[in-house]
Amino acid sequence: MSFLPQVSDTFDADRWREVVPDHTPLTETTYHRLVSRGDNDGAPAGTDLPLVRIAIDRPLIRNAFGPHTVDELYRCIDDARCTPDVASILLTGNGPSPKDGGYSFCSGGDQRARGAEGYRYASAEKPSSDHGADPEDLTPARRARLDKGRRARLHILEVQRLMRSTPKPIIAVVPGWSTGGGHSLMVVCDLAIASKEHAVFKQVDANVSSFDAGYGSALLARQVGDKRARQIFFLADTYDADQAAAWGVINESVPHAELEPTAIDWGMKIASKSPQSIRMLKYAFNMVDDGIAGQQAFAGEATRLGYMTEEAREGRDAFLEHRSPDWSQFPYYF
Repeated sequence: MSFLPQVSDTFDADRWREVVPDHTPLTETTYHRLVSRGDNDGAPAGTDLPLVRIAIDRPLIRNAFGPHTVDELYRCIDDARCTPDVASILLTGNGPSPKDGGYSFCSGGDQRARGAEGYRYASAEKPSSDHGADPEDLTPARRARLDKGRRARLHILEVQRLMRSTPKPIIAVVPGWSTGGGHSLMVVCDLAIASKEHAVFKQVDANVSSFDAGYGSALLARQVGDKRARQIFFLADTYDADQAAAWGVINESVPHAELEPTAIDWGMKIASKSPQSIRMLKYAFNMVDDGIAGQQAFAGEATRLGYMTEEAREGRDAFLEHRSPDWSQFPYYF
């Protein structure tokens, strides 16, 4: 359930149903599946459509993420990745804040949870990465050391890597502030749409003695150019949705009321394309920046395609039948 009764002022509750990954309730994010309205969507009313919406649900603090938020983001994105009839993902932030009416996509890491070793779980929280209890024979010192390592992490980077490796386009839907680590999340998304009236962008890392020297800066430089990316990071000035669109930070600036309907239209348009083509295209775009890891992802999909051919079946069957393969029926294409 959302912190807000309406989830978001751009959220149409009639178009979505709640998803609970692993049957574990979410407390700092929301996760919804788009459903058909009937004739308008070309499917019986209530039928699941191939689009999900994942949102950070901490509007009182501009949707800043703590370790528990990151755990939930990872669970939701991974669930969408593994759901065969989901074609694309909307990533957004709920709002506005009931405190001051402010809108936000994500304002980065919750500085209240930031410690010397990373972002720390609340003392009562059990990190979701704990896989069972510690062995009974651990010494108190050893147990304390393990606990320290579990409870202070920088695993938003794991979410970024998951976003890149997920073979489904992720669309950032930016209703308000996108700053710091939230700015980086937006950069890592495949596409981005922002509210013309309320979206504000600012890369504040240098203001809080932090720096995203990975995807958040490298991909931004590729998207907007090296000098512009340095300007965004070094000066840490705010810029609006129209400026972000002009610079190439986002794809489109749209009126606030049209933000989520536009994102839904984009997601459903992606769903109308060839699934294999979309996967190969995403991995192809990623490969040049992701090194051998990107090459592996593209190569894995190419291997899957190869396995679907008659030529691959002949190679497999010949091995299983203990005979020499007959390649004569397969031309050397050029």
